[in-house]
Amino acid sequence: MDVVRSGFGERFRRASRTGMPVVVLIALLVAVTGTALSVWVGAALREAQQRGAEQQLDRRTALVTDAVATESGRYADTLRLLAAALGSHARLTKPEFDQTTRVLEGMRLAGATSIALMVPATAEQIPRVQEFWRRRGVPDLVLNAEGRAHEHVFSVLSRSLDGSTRTATGIDASQAPESARALAEARRSGQVTVSDTYRLIRDRYLPPERRQLSIVLTAPVYGPVEGDRRPFVGWVLMGVRGQDFIGASLRRAAQGLSDVRLLARHGDGSLVPIAELRGRAPREVPRDLHRTTSVQVAQRHWQLEIAAASALLPGAHSPLPLTATAAGTALSLLLAALVSALGGGRARARAQVVAATAGLRAAEADARRQAGLLAAVLDSASDGVGVVDGQGRFLMNNPAAGEILGVPPAAGGPESWQDHYGILLPDGSAPFPTEEMPMTQALAGRRVEQVPMMIRNRAHPEGIVLSVSAQPLDPSGGRSGAVTVFRDITALREHEAELAAFAGVVAHDLRRPLTAMRGFVELVRDELDELVGELPPESSGAAGAGVSREPEVRAVAGECVRHLDQALAGIARMAGLIDDLLAYATARDATLQPREVDLDSLVREIAAEHLTAAAAEPGRPAPRIGVGPLPAVHADPPLVRQLVDNLVGNAVKYVRPGQGAEVEVRSLPAPPGRVRIEVADRGIGIPPGQHQAIFAGFHRAVGGYTGTGLGLAICERIVERHGGAITAEDNPGGGARFRFTLPAAEDEPAVEHRPGAEDGPGAGDRPGGPS
Repeated sequence: MDVVRSGFGERFRRASRTGMPVVVLIALLVAVTGTALSVWVGAALREAQQRGAEQQLDRRTALVTDAVATESGRYADTLRLLAAALGSHARLTKPEFDQTTRVLEGMRLAGATSIALMVPATAEQIPRVQEFWRRRGVPDLVLNAEGRAHEHVFSVLSRSLDGSTRTATGIDASQAPESARALAEARRSGQVTVSDTYRLIRDRYLPPERRQLSIVLTAPVYGPVEGDRRPFVGWVLMGVRGQDFIGASLRRAAQGLSDVRLLARHGDGSLVPIAELRGRAPREVPRDLHRTTSVQVAQRHWQLEIAAASALLPGAHSPLPLTATAAGTALSLLLAALVSALGGGRARARAQVVAATAGLRAAEADARRQAGLLAAVLDSASDGVGVVDGQGRFLMNNPAAGEILGVPPAAGGPESWQDHYGILLPDGSAPFPTEEMPMTQALAGRRVEQVPMMIRNRAHPEGIVLSVSAQPLDPSGGRSGAVTVFRDITALREHEAELAAFAGVVAHDLRRPLTAMRGFVELVRDELDELVGELPPESSGAAGAGVSREPEVRAVAGECVRHLDQALAGIARMAGLIDDLLAYATARDATLQPREVDLDSLVREIAAEHLTAAAAEPGRPAPRIGVGPLPAVHADPPLVRQLVDNLVGNAVKYVRPGQGAEVEVRSLPAPPGRVRIEVADRGIGIPPGQHQAIFAGFHRAVGGYTGTGLGLAICERIVERHGGAITAEDNPGGGARFRFTLPAAEDEPAVEHRPGAEDGPGAGDRPGGPS
């Protein structure tokens, strides 16, 4: 210590001798120390800015990834719902296809070129398939087979989505290996499938500068249930131009602050760029931040590459480090000057401090602006977004979430969501299980995509249908939880219901003008009869009065009466068609009101009505109808009457000329809780290969008999709505037999179900036939 004191004292004396006061040395020490600290703080802030730039790029990567996934998911959902809507038609025609696909015109499907129904056909089947779809509303259809594939795939119905007038029907999609592989994968998996990138067949006519790498999305179409399966009808296929498809989504999410490139992964694993978007940064500015992530498009995982210049990211290259360094240095110099001046100019020193801290305040304001930008992005999103913590308590909801759900966020965890929001299964029949909710699964660490569910609460008493996706929060954020994104798809579901109800509404509105028409025709016919009756007898003309015109008048009046009778017959046929359409709509849409029905009494009553109607027709052989005994069922009484009346009526009507109908209605063994009924006849039977087709709407198996072809379609719909099934088969010895199942009455004892017992004899198998 003595040595130190001696050294310091020597330096102090030397400084004193040279005229340098001690305060100057202290001021220099303060200036050097403060400047060094300022430089260290600036470097630390710059490093924090770099970390902030990395985190901001991560957030933007997540936004871009979610945007691409959401947009591709929207296309896949649209295709999946469209395939289901087309498959619900028992007999799809060109007008029905146009009506079903019209909703796509307002959905703003960027890049979509057209939507088409594709059907398979071998070389031998092409003429038959071509003629089949010509009869379905495409009279000019020509199927042009291309390539050497054993099975070709043709577009038979199509709608342009890009404004092009070039026809898209008759094209053989198997000539493009990429689309052929996608079609085969969709048929194998039963799911929406995306193809490898290629030049669309319809784009080969575009100028080279307008051509893009494109894809096709395809989904299998299955027809109405036949027995215990749904037959494969074909595919619904959408062509999508890659740059247009992804460009819009990338542009909204990237906001011009980063370069984005999307690469499609082909079936062989190779990556092919399909869309690219450059940010607003000049090319000479280096992109020093890069991210690569995967995004799912149908069954493929595409690759997304994002590059950004940290210098241009908002808040990531602010003047805060330089400001802090300069402010610290200035403050250090100020303190040094303050020490040097020994407190001179207090007001002047305060102004210096305020100026030095202004930079820090500006940096804080810039950080707040960045937080506001993130909030603005969430506020402007049309999809609902919700975030919960690890216990399921909501941390935030964007405005769209509140508008869609109609109620404020739940205060409790997952156990309170059910009652608070009114979450139901998609059909609204029962509550959605809490453990299967997307957010619950995301809290358990699983990612779920596009789960449909219904929300019914005080804001939505009729209920809305949502498509919900959820995933766990990134653990790098230091907090556990989950995020969910959902959107309202009620309009698409309601459009399907509107299409289904269209036929019933039209039939109902046609009844009144047809009734008026029948009244006028009958009035004219009666007046003609009266006019002819008032004419004097043909022999009453006076001799020599000239040639009488009475025979000519009678002949003309008789001809008019015959024409009016033909008109009345046509009106009667139209009225029958309208009645069948209304019955079909009722069987499809009317609310079931099941209760116990005495099937034995009901069938005997219907049989008596048909026997009475047949007896009123002179010269017609009397039918024989045998009934029962039959058990009680738990079903809707009017619909069950319609079912039995149609089946018995068909059995009585479809007989050979001059032959009386033989019908038997009986009960067959059935599983517990079910009743199986058979209606067998000895009529004309069912043509080979049409045992399932006869249940299609407007299908006529044979000619020469009156009817609309809707009776058996109504029967099938009634049985299916009661949870049963109906089949048709040949009756051994001639004729046909129909078998259907209905729920048994609650107190009805079950008939023992023995294998093979339901294949007992049909009508007429016993001597003497039905009684």
